[in-house]
Amino acid sequence: MKKLITQLGIYSVLILISLEILVRIFYLGEDKPTRFVDGKRVEKWVPNQEGYSITGNRNQNFIRYNINSSGFNSYQEFIPTMEGIEIALVGDSFIEGFHQPYKISIGRKIEQRLNYRVKVFEYGYAGYDMADQLHLIKAYEEDFGLIDRIYIKLKFSNDLMREEYFVQESRLNLESPVNKLLKKSKLLIYFSEIGVLNPARNLMRDAMALAHGGSGGEEPQKDKSEEGKQDKMYLENFKNLVSLYSYDKEKTVLLMDVATTPSLFLDYLDTNGFEYIDFGADLNASKKKTTLVYDRHWNNHGRDLVAEIIVKDLKANLLDTVP
Repeated sequence: MKKLITQLGIYSVLILISLEILVRIFYLGEDKPTRFVDGKRVEKWVPNQEGYSITGNRNQNFIRYNINSSGFNSYQEFIPTMEGIEIALVGDSFIEGFHQPYKISIGRKIEQRLNYRVKVFEYGYAGYDMADQLHLIKAYEEDFGLIDRIYIKLKFSNDLMREEYFVQESRLNLESPVNKLLKKSKLLIYFSEIGVLNPARNLMRDAMALAHGGSGGEEPQKDKSEEGKQDKMYLENFKNLVSLYSYDKEKTVLLMDVATTPSLFLDYLDTNGFEYIDFGADLNASKKKTTLVYDRHWNNHGRDLVAEIIVKDLKANLLDTVP
């Protein structure tokens, strides 16, 4: 029996080593960039990193990323000037662009359509919400003061949960010594990406919820009255954020899907002079698919449509005043 257990242990180790080698040979485990919080308390990627973002168990997405010296995925550096016309796109993973070649990002598409009359700086970071985005703009107010127009991607249902900015330790915990050690195994990264580790994670999450007096499992569905209260709370959070971080109505535009945004919020924006653009109408009306096969991020056609929407706004509100 002891010999059998020993042999099973040896074979298990050999199988894991073989799988690790295969994952590395076929490049199935992505290069996870390292994140940090800079001196201005802005969470972003450690500057000057390169690697590959991989999604799916068949390399459905195999895209090289390039983190510039500002800590964001882009083909260029962010150097705003008094003389040029610079645009900022601020948002979450949809703007970050790990699902697209960084050389044909939304920002690059905008530049090409305008014959490079403008430069577009993409301040995208997965997980950013409105608090992160407005804190970023406030923290780098000298740079954003030189930028001519700012577009902020906003999803009402999950970007307005906070009334002020604070560093989210849950994301930074991914850079703990233990996690850094685990990230050295491409096999573990691959298993994590394709969901093999999800049952164990869910079990641990439910156990922690039970230990803290919760029920674990899925959250109960909200009724209409609870949704109404939540919408009002999100609206109050928005009011607090724009006041706290000196939101500039003159050159800031919200990018939203109006169809998924409550009328309560839209009415407030209209009444109080906040500009916004509806990208959802064009994407939903498209006869061609606008999202990727394996998740809801925009595919190349979807990014084309978003770029066109922004170009139309620039031509109508900025470029017609510039020689």
